[in-house]
Amino acid sequence: MKTFAAIAALMLVSCAATAADLRPIDDGYTISQRFDGYKDKYPGIAWPAVEPQTGQKILFDQRYKRDGERELHADVFLPAKPNGQGIVLIHGGGWRSGDKSHFYALANRLSQRGYTVILPEFRLSAEARYPTSLIDVNDAILWAKSNAKDFGFAKLALGGASSGGQMAALLAYTADQDLFKQPGSDTSVNAVIDLDGVLDFTDPEALKFENARGDTSAAGLWLGGSWEKAGDTWAEASAATHVGAKSPPTLIISSGLMRFTVGRQKVEAALDRFGIAHDYLEFANAPHDVWLFDPWQTQIVDKMDSFLKAVK
Repeated sequence: MKTFAAIAALMLVSCAATAADLRPIDDGYTISQRFDGYKDKYPGIAWPAVEPQTGQKILFDQRYKRDGERELHADVFLPAKPNGQGIVLIHGGGWRSGDKSHFYALANRLSQRGYTVILPEFRLSAEARYPTSLIDVNDAILWAKSNAKDFGFAKLALGGASSGGQMAALLAYTADQDLFKQPGSDTSVNAVIDLDGVLDFTDPEALKFENARGDTSAAGLWLGGSWEKAGDTWAEASAATHVGAKSPPTLIISSGLMRFTVGRQKVEAALDRFGIAHDYLEFANAPHDVWLFDPWQTQIVDKMDSFLKAVK
């Protein structure tokens, strides 16, 4: 049985980069950094280990895309007994940092429930601004679908955390458009799960936080400028503006820090108008990064599992 440390060590060896492969990296957002900041504030917080069960498989760094010399990869968690449902999970980090490995513990637990979990790498804002990361993830969805039989799923959901949750909702609600994909390609999903991701950048409450530092805010760096300079892009990147009759069933999970799910009521009202199922889970006295740590991660897995079973 491999521990998280062993898996991490393996990844460091397999992902060693040459000088020619170096890219801008913002490593200011790590699990250890967040844990150190939270451990005295939240009694009982725990950092889950990755403990695969017999029969599980983890495929590291599977190339899903090549753009010139740039390769993009995904890690795939294969269950011992597939239940037919796959999930693509988009990591958080303010569109500029974070790593697919942040989802290892959550992906492992979901895999033990029978889910095939795909964790894609995508280009962050220091390397390429909006909409490159969205195009990358859509390409990862297409790649996952092309390997559905080998990976053991028939249906595919999309989820993400924080900035990844924002991206997941936006991609799910624009799957019937050609904003972030090749015309005619099928990136539709049967459900979307937003873990503490902003749903409406244009809401004054969102702007109060996301636009506080203008061009140098995380959203500003990704979207190409402040709200004042790039307002049309901020509106286009707001998932709430794209909800339509073909939008998938939606689960929104909130840490209880309401700034991170601004636009939820707007999304839910639109889903209701179209008769689309949705659900909501809100924690109390929890950190923003609820998906990283117990006791919240266990509850999130339970909620995702029950929601996706209901969708099926």
